[in-house]
Amino acid sequence: MPLNRPPLTLGPGPRGVHDARRQVVQVCRDIGREDLIECAELGVSELVTNALLHGADPIQVRVRGTWDHPRVEVRDASVEGPVLPGPLALDADDDLLLTFGRGLSIVARASVAWGADIEQDGKVVWFAPATDISEDGVDGVVTGAATPPPPREVVDPIDVEIVGVPLRLYVGFQNHFRELRREVRLLALAHEHDYPLAKNLSDLFGALERQLRDGIGLSQMDNMLTAGGDTVDLGVRMPRAAAATLQRFLELLDLADEFCREERLLSLARTEEQRTFQRWFLGEYIRQARGEQPTPWAEEQTVHRHAVQ
Repeated sequence: MPLNRPPLTLGPGPRGVHDARRQVVQVCRDIGREDLIECAELGVSELVTNALLHGADPIQVRVRGTWDHPRVEVRDASVEGPVLPGPLALDADDDLLLTFGRGLSIVARASVAWGADIEQDGKVVWFAPATDISEDGVDGVVTGAATPPPPREVVDPIDVEIVGVPLRLYVGFQNHFRELRREVRLLALAHEHDYPLAKNLSDLFGALERQLRDGIGLSQMDNMLTAGGDTVDLGVRMPRAAAATLQRFLELLDLADEFCREERLLSLARTEEQRTFQRWFLGEYIRQARGEQPTPWAEEQTVHRHAVQ
């Protein structure tokens, strides 16, 4: 079954560490995984302590993944990645060693997999708790990018007009894509053998993400979100070849829905409204690349209502 408990926002100081431990222990008990409590409690204590000392507010803790394979995440607003533990070459009383190096070494020993995911507005340091403390620990993995590369020159361009984009649904599209991309990536890193489809999806998301940002003008839309209003008209110059990428992306989203159902990660499957919007939004680029005229969202909604009646 899926684990998607709401995040717990932590207060400053030792109280935050105490609340994080209590939350994680309670989830382990709720799902019948008392065998993970010792490592989960130890790991989250270290991660929250590091976030309080070196991160930025707000600091949140949550448990994601599945009942069989829970994952503890600690999020803060700093984009500075953690220093992965290595040979203890620093002085024993060096502050960096006492906080980052030693703390993350404990996390590594309490985990079957762990790492950090860097986002534009912060980072998530995560671990999949083990049933027993190990002697050597496992290597951590840092994913994500703090700064996207600059856009490339558009080759064989076409001008696409997206009419009446509802900002509420567009923001939901962004959030769903980001959550799904991160979830399958972390599932693949932590439990590749148990979730082989997660690895395939993660690789496809990574290959398509850059082409999507160049091809459909997401950065332009990001700037328009601050303009206010319920809808916006979007004009984008995109390479004609991006239409094939977007068609593949639509197929990928359907595949991701199927993965969510098969693995019982239902919290990440799209609603019917989300599916309708995404097919329209991405489909506009595909249709107009074939020479068709723009179809405003309001007209698409009318067609969809008639189709389901």
